[in-house]
Amino acid sequence: MSSKTVIYTPLSGGLLMVFSCLGLLLLTGCANVIPPCNAKTSPPSSELRNTKWELTRWNLPPNSNGEVRTRQIPQGEASNPIQITFDENAQRLSGFTGCNRFTAQLDEDSRGFTISKIASTKMACTPQRMELENDFLYELNDYRSIVRNGDQLLMIGTDREVLSFNQRPTK
Repeated sequence: MSSKTVIYTPLSGGLLMVFSCLGLLLLTGCANVIPPCNAKTSPPSSELRNTKWELTRWNLPPNSNGEVRTRQIPQGEASNPIQITFDENAQRLSGFTGCNRFTAQLDEDSRGFTISKIASTKMACTPQRMELENDFLYELNDYRSIVRNGDQLLMIGTDREVLSFNQRPTK
């Protein structure tokens, strides 16, 4: 009969506990940026077919101290929020920026879908609203990944900005 010796040192258990706690703190501190474990990254566009989403939070890239800041999202003309809608064929995306309407094409491959050929109306708005609209359309065009967690949709840009949308009923 052979015996097996297992050596357990308080240091190794302590280090494991320290690293576990640090990881938990990092995830908790970025809870509004990091998607939950059960979220689906790069869902096929068919899963978003005939859905409507409202922009509810805009996280800016972390500053030099690693702090995540949020951008104010004012309501648009007639108190209409920024919204996106995926069509019933999952081939187009359209929406409202709070001032202008836009449309875009969805192209899908094995890695997920991309948004291309964004076009918008050109109504005049306040300078602040135009800046927000231009930034939103830029982020929409420049996102790196998309994550869906139930009725929440996150679009994460290459610059680490995160657009958070909540699902709304389609009419």
